[in-house]
Amino acid sequence: MKYDRKINLLLLIGYCLLTSLISSGDSSLEYDYYRESCPQSLHVIRSTLRRIYDQNSTVAPAIIRLVFHDCFVKVGRKLIELGCDASVLLDRTVFMGSEKDTLPNQSLKAFDHIDLIKSELENVCAGVVSCADLLVVAARESVVLAGGPYYPVHTGRKDSDHSYPEISYELPSPLDDLPTTIASSKLIISLIDIVLQCLVIGITELVILSFGAHSTGMIHCKFFERRLYKFGGTDQPDPSIDPEFAELLRSVCNNNQTQAHSSSAAPSASPSASPSSPTTGSSSKTGEERSMKMDYEGIGSGFGILYYRGLLQGKGIMFVDQQLTVGEETANWVRQYASDVSMFHRDFAQVMMKLSSIQVLTGQSGEVRSNCREVTSSLW
Repeated sequence: MKYDRKINLLLLIGYCLLTSLISSGDSSLEYDYYRESCPQSLHVIRSTLRRIYDQNSTVAPAIIRLVFHDCFVKVGRKLIELGCDASVLLDRTVFMGSEKDTLPNQSLKAFDHIDLIKSELENVCAGVVSCADLLVVAARESVVLAGGPYYPVHTGRKDSDHSYPEISYELPSPLDDLPTTIASSKLIISLIDIVLQCLVIGITELVILSFGAHSTGMIHCKFFERRLYKFGGTDQPDPSIDPEFAELLRSVCNNNQTQAHSSSAAPSASPSASPSSPTTGSSSKTGEERSMKMDYEGIGSGFGILYYRGLLQGKGIMFVDQQLTVGEETANWVRQYASDVSMFHRDFAQVMMKLSSIQVLTGQSGEVRSNCREVTSSLW
């Protein structure tokens, strides 16, 4: 299995090098794409999301995470895709599996909120606004609600008529056998950088995307518990974690009651913050249910700053995040973002714009779903 993964990675890098001369951005996307077909679309998305947020503020981090899982790299044995196509929103059918059911995506939330926004759009202009555009615009509005920057979003995406659960399992996971030496971690980072750069996502963007994926919502204890007790096959905690912070995490997860659960946790799962609960855990919950707030010091005007400062203090909850302080170049960006919120907001906005426009479906490709959970075409 490990040998096959290495071969796949080498093939992937080779494919990346061959396609690196091709521009990944989709020029057919437009600013205010729906200005004639549905001029009220932005107002509907913004006002409906604001109404939801006023009742439940966890919707903002939930949608931000949802768009990352929809748009992030999909790596298959014979293809490379990166695109916001709303495939993550599709439910399972007798003909097709669902990305929602895969371990990396099982704790994603906000699907019902997306449904509500979509129904409001359908009442105003039926069959016009794609779920892919809805999700990207809603993510931008969620960033603003969470204290982040406003950035322009180009629209005109179409929805995928297929789901990709098999590819979801191929995504890198921080629960894989991660190296515990600096040399090995540098190798992992360099390989990831090669893959991401060929998709016009480089090392700077890697640091920013780590924030976007792991800085909000809730993270289940099973995804970081091994750092606290038996790290790297030893009987010691991860030496890169601050001791007092490790004690805080232990008090949240309560090792005595979660040890049995952590041993059975599937190692291929990718961490997904679950913003459904505002608490950090309680004694009545099982080990898999206990969670830690990713933004445990709060969000708002410090959007981004607290995450990077935490890494510099050895307070990264996820090992894969803490590793950003190991590589010289990534550590440099962490330090800069920890001290300059304006710089981070600017770069974060640029990365979100780039991420949401790479290899999307436009024109005659894809469809516009009436229901974000179901394929509209008669194919299925």
